[in-house]
Amino acid sequence: MNAVEIAEAVSKLVEEPFAAEEFPWAFLRAFGRNDTAVRRLRAAATKSSDIPNGVLQTRHIHMAVCDHGRVDETLAALKESPKTAKGKAQFVL
Repeated sequence: MNAVEIAEAVSKLVEEPFAAEEFPWAFLRAFGRNDTAVRRLRAAATKSSDIPNGVLQTRHIHMAVCDHGRVDETLAALKESPKTAKGKAQFVL
């Protein structure tokens, strides 16, 4: 995907009603992950991340959806997570 396609996909994502349980998967699709990759990642999600509601895509991103007011705490937990380092995640969200 190029930058314009990603920007369009993220814009569509923002316009949709927020669903915490589906956000990580929609976010990954917005950045070009295909349905097969998302399905495989979803099946392994409970084993890959050590953060509640977390999703770790090895060598890419470690993200979690958190409650309002807990963003700083969740980001700190993602950054300090041994799974982030072990999975060589380039981004935390």
